[in-house]
Amino acid sequence: MSQPTSITLDEVRDAACRLADHVVTTPVHRLRNREVAAAVGEHTDVWLKLELLQQTGTFKARGALLNVLGLSDAARKHGVIAVSAGNHAAAVAFAAATAGISAKVVMFASANPMRIELCRSFGAEIVFADTPHAGFDLANRLAEQEGRTLIHPFEGRTTALGTATVGLETCEQIPGLQAVIVPVGGGGLCAGVASAVKLLAPDCEVFGVEPEGADSMHRSFAAGEPRSIERVATIADSLGAPYALPISFELCRRNVDGLVRVSDDELRQAMRFLLRNAKLAVEPAGAAATAALLGPLKERLSGKRVGLIVCGSNIDPQTYAKLIAT
Repeated sequence: MSQPTSITLDEVRDAACRLADHVVTTPVHRLRNREVAAAVGEHTDVWLKLELLQQTGTFKARGALLNVLGLSDAARKHGVIAVSAGNHAAAVAFAAATAGISAKVVMFASANPMRIELCRSFGAEIVFADTPHAGFDLANRLAEQEGRTLIHPFEGRTTALGTATVGLETCEQIPGLQAVIVPVGGGGLCAGVASAVKLLAPDCEVFGVEPEGADSMHRSFAAGEPRSIERVATIADSLGAPYALPISFELCRRNVDGLVRVSDDELRQAMRFLLRNAKLAVEPAGAAATAALLGPLKERLSGKRVGLIVCGSNIDPQTYAKLIAT
């Protein structure tokens, strides 16, 4: 008998059916040319799962919408609230607009302008907080005061079922995968993708990748329980979760074969690599899986068929240009 945290393949397929009319089945792309072969090895077969082409520009739309679709009629009347650096906020705003309910989002003061405008385009009310910790505190207070349902950016079985549909699609689109690399912020994406991959292709390895300046899952794995970090210090702001939480931690612990860290410089290098070789302009988080393959996982995955989750790209041109130029 499965434990409460576990998710089943039937649940993942049901989630995919519920989302089908509202989200994009994002394509995959095989990355092949001389520079790629020189960078990762001639016999390493690299595939990109292009989740940056999802509604709102990131995978977040899946979990947010699945949560909103599951609300009771009473909960819908009070609306929803979210807290994030921007991508989750935009996803919740999209989900609320899709369902015809009210949304309020707490965004960090450092949020990218493109993400702020994206939230406004879906009609969400925006409030700002100075730091991630302050943002979570404010969102919890507002949820209690206004009766809104808090849609957490990465925690919960429903969110994991939403992100598991990324893993389901990836396995169906790329037969014979031997490894999948998934960016890790709070762990919601990795929890779902890893769960689905292990259900569909048990021998396929799953690796999570965190920025060096936001490694709460590394610390949690080492401690054997969810842990927090003192401060977030990375250009990959959408991977800057201040802590891990039980459900996403446990699903990652059970299904992830290894975790690696990448530096900001490695993220910039991967952004430039994707621009040259895939013609993709991605935010730093969207380059994290590529950075892991170019760096800490290069030798381990040499000669294997590898799927990289390109999780999103919501970044304004000025910030993008500045990051890849440094």
